[in-house]
Amino acid sequence: MAEPKSFRCVTCGREFPPWSVDYFCPRCGFPAGNLEVRYALGRGGLDFPDPEGVGLWRYAALLPVGAEHAVRLRAGGTPLYPCPELAEAFGLRGLWLKDDTLQPTGSCKDRGTAVAVAVARRLGRTALSCASTGNAASSLAGFCAAGGLPCYIFVPKHAPAPKVAQLVAFGARVFRVDGTYDQAFALALAASQEFGWYNRSDGLNPMVVEGNKTVAFEIWEELGDVPEAVVVAVGDGAVIAGVCKGFLELREGGWAARVPRVFGVQAEGAAAVAHAFARYRRGEPILPAEEPAQTLADSICVGKPADVVKAVRYVAETGGGYVTVRDPELLAAAQELARRAGVFAEPSGAAPYAALQRLVREGQLGPRDRVVLVLTGSGLKDPQGVTRGLPEPPLIPPDLRAVREGVERCG
Repeated sequence: MAEPKSFRCVTCGREFPPWSVDYFCPRCGFPAGNLEVRYALGRGGLDFPDPEGVGLWRYAALLPVGAEHAVRLRAGGTPLYPCPELAEAFGLRGLWLKDDTLQPTGSCKDRGTAVAVAVARRLGRTALSCASTGNAASSLAGFCAAGGLPCYIFVPKHAPAPKVAQLVAFGARVFRVDGTYDQAFALALAASQEFGWYNRSDGLNPMVVEGNKTVAFEIWEELGDVPEAVVVAVGDGAVIAGVCKGFLELREGGWAARVPRVFGVQAEGAAAVAHAFARYRRGEPILPAEEPAQTLADSICVGKPADVVKAVRYVAETGGGYVTVRDPELLAAAQELARRAGVFAEPSGAAPYAALQRLVREGQLGPRDRVVLVLTGSGLKDPQGVTRGLPEPPLIPPDLRAVREGVERCG
């Protein structure tokens, strides 16, 4: 592992000794004062990646904590599927799907959770907490179960039932909050301060971004280079912040000569980060970033994104940008991705596929580009959401004639 050099405020730039603060700069407050973990990067003496490492711990040289503090669930190491037929259909030089739906609890959130829980164990914290629309919550519940740690989960009342079922199965103490995700987030923060829980929530805990960045390391290692573009869904901003930070550290450390353009995708009805990015490009302040949020993609239904400063600045540093898509496009993308690529992703997880169509149509991506879509959450997290509008399979008698009639109707 690489011991962090400092924790730095993303707004004022003040640096703190590692582990002297947990979440944000006392001067700037939250969310303006979110912290980023800084390392003394360079190839000298760093075994990166570690050929003996397992999962994301293969990259322990650029993580704030070592595998000796990890729980037994394996995070990271997900497949990168080449899709030459889809690349040809979109007019791209290459297209890959990074399938993070295959993480232990079914979403990319396991990357950030693995590192956050390992840090909690290193620091001697005895209980953890989290606010989430479902995926980060089920991730924390699963990893805490594996580590024998109690956890306290806050979800909005409309969190999908399959995600809540995971929480209950893992034995978490679940609080269903009669309100929005943003209200659940605020309550989790207050309760964590009151009871001394280590808060894993996206956008608050900088260790989550440290875990999230390992997806960039895997893409770089699996391709033997970095692609021209990476596309990922955005809710609170912690996932895209991690994707960008990973590529930026690869360049800073000399392992990659450049970074890909990173594009974030948001639903039109929950686009606070995209709007903040547009303001930033006009020279206006990023904060405040708060607006109503409504979308069928619950995992990215965030009206007050907590990691918006990193999500905006890091994306700008890569030369990327933001795309917004309508709910029908998200739903169609999830269904088409399943049919054409065999990957069952929830609507938010399939958002990059919806955005790809727009990026190609608008000329932002084209024949020279190799593109990776990061698929963040399994369709099993919200199967009713993915199959919305699809016909129910017909009920037939146990008779071969009925099968023959069905085959003839299908042509």
